[in-house]
Amino acid sequence: MKVLLKQASIVSSASPFNGLQKDILIDEGTIVSIKDSITETADTLVEIPGMHVSIGWMDVFAHFCDPGLEHRETIASGVAAAAAGGFTDVLLIPNTQPVVHNKSQVQYLVNKSSALPVNVHPIGAVTRDAAGKELAEMYDMRHAGAIAFSDGIHAIQNSGLLVKALQYIKAFDGIIIQIPDDKSIGSSGLINEGIISTQLGLPGKPAMAEELIVARDIKLASYANSKLHFTGVSTAKSLEYIQQAKQHGIDITCSVTPYHLLFCDEDLQQYDTNLKVNPPVRTYKDRAALLAALLDGTIDCIASHHLPHHIDNKECEFEYAKNGMIGLESLFGGVSSLLNGEWPLEKLIDTLSVAPRKIFGLPIPAIKEGTVASLTLFNPLEAYIFERNMIQSKSTNSAFIGKKLKGKVIGIINKNQLVLNK
Repeated sequence: MKVLLKQASIVSSASPFNGLQKDILIDEGTIVSIKDSITETADTLVEIPGMHVSIGWMDVFAHFCDPGLEHRETIASGVAAAAAGGFTDVLLIPNTQPVVHNKSQVQYLVNKSSALPVNVHPIGAVTRDAAGKELAEMYDMRHAGAIAFSDGIHAIQNSGLLVKALQYIKAFDGIIIQIPDDKSIGSSGLINEGIISTQLGLPGKPAMAEELIVARDIKLASYANSKLHFTGVSTAKSLEYIQQAKQHGIDITCSVTPYHLLFCDEDLQQYDTNLKVNPPVRTYKDRAALLAALLDGTIDCIASHHLPHHIDNKECEFEYAKNGMIGLESLFGGVSSLLNGEWPLEKLIDTLSVAPRKIFGLPIPAIKEGTVASLTLFNPLEAYIFERNMIQSKSTNSAFIGKKLKGKVIGIINKNQLVLNK
């Protein structure tokens, strides 16, 4: 299959063509020519005003719900959502039924996704059944294709168990992902504890529940001299701890969700269950601190926290709604709208593509002749309303529906497949 991209603006800090507008010819999945003008006939011509191209984007925390929860998402629908959001690579959390905690379950995900246009990377559970009681078969899962380890939506509560896991993964240069959440504090909390929770009459979850785990886990990672990645960081104090840890040379990285960057607890005054997430959206000041930390590099990358839910789990009383929202398809438009030129486009694209691959040890693609094409196509200036009918996921639990976004994904080219949004 030959694909010709006409007059695409290249955004790639490592490419000799960075910042230039070029024609790109791709033949059987390989970039064969990059020139000012290519007249060769191709099977598919992509010529769209305002089109930009970068190396493929990578998401580090998503739930495709297979096996066992396919009424919420499947591998195929999750991949369709990822492609629509511009992602060529996605890390899948292990909170399925059964939990991905052994090599056969990792192999199942690798095999089931092998022919699809997005690279699916399983995250193996740190503990059996993600129950936080005994270590899972991490070494075997690593060799079966697990790229990282996490109990996913469940933070590991036991300090002794986590430090053992951190020591264990050093044998193969592994990394653990942790959502910071002390479940013994504010376990009945529905939103951030503060003025808004009091006004709404909802039980609150204090920032301390997150910050205690961040502080503890930094000490454990330092003690074990191992790698730890925090995801879903939501408070200013957590960021202080992480910044200090980095300054002391501790191998800590972190990611933020789009919804923590764009929403705060004041947005919950209409009891929107799509904004019921964990960790909860925090105060306006915390949100501002997250943006500042993204801009100064304290936050390493952005994670969608794509957590599909059936409509029955969201269209209900706030108390009974499940935590989480989908996020792959709205991530770029949401973050790009927020930044609105505050950051060079090249920096945002590196944060979506280069940074996560460095954290998780994946090869970084390139935009040059002779390399395999792993590309994202997008228009950073196009404004649009994010509508429900744009969603490829099986679930539609998104607080971004109806919002005006700026920055639209055109499609991806990956694994010798072209996927274009309608």
